[in-house]
Amino acid sequence: MHHPEHTSRRFDAELDDIHARLLKMGSLVEQQFSQALNALSTCSAYLAREVIDRDAQVNRFEVEIDEACCSIIARRQPAANDLRFIVSATKVVVHLERIGDETKKIARMAELLAKPDRLTLPRFSEIGHAATLAQSMLHEALDALARLDGQAANAIIQRDAMLNSEYHAILRHLVGYMMDNPRSISASLEILFIAKAIERIGDHIKSVLKQVSDMWEAERPTYTAE
Repeated sequence: MHHPEHTSRRFDAELDDIHARLLKMGSLVEQQFSQALNALSTCSAYLAREVIDRDAQVNRFEVEIDEACCSIIARRQPAANDLRFIVSATKVVVHLERIGDETKKIARMAELLAKPDRLTLPRFSEIGHAATLAQSMLHEALDALARLDGQAANAIIQRDAMLNSEYHAILRHLVGYMMDNPRSISASLEILFIAKAIERIGDHIKSVLKQVSDMWEAERPTYTAE
């Protein structure tokens, strides 16, 4: 459907606003993930609690962006590339929110481990590499989202297999460790819980990247970040 020039510009502005909101939500989620890992490595209950409390902001972003997308669909009845962009945006926001949920789980575990009556064990070192890999993937995924760079997105997707390998290596190590040290079972399960959350974050990053690839294929150059 052809829009008059002023209406089309307004429509483009609305779509650009959706893109901007996605990036703001992504930035918050990335900050949350980084702080949760920092809380874990430093045994800081304060940092962990901040992450937990800010999760409500992530949830608000999801609701607001989803409502904005639904409003555009209802009012504009977009077709072809515009509709593809909006549908992809609604999927991206879901996966960003779920990354926030997994991050909150890590923060809750960090808060638990920070209690003074907990045993002091080098828990974080065993999952540090997987955490660093996931952080890198998330940062680069958000950069690809900002530029709507499908080629970069497709390249980052391949690294999810590395994160899965890291998780399975941690799992094998912990199973062996628990068999040799039965008293370590509780602590080992805590490590496994955190590692699983990181692995799930990788899965959601991969899903975000697939949507970035779809947005890129829709070929809307007006969404390319400057």
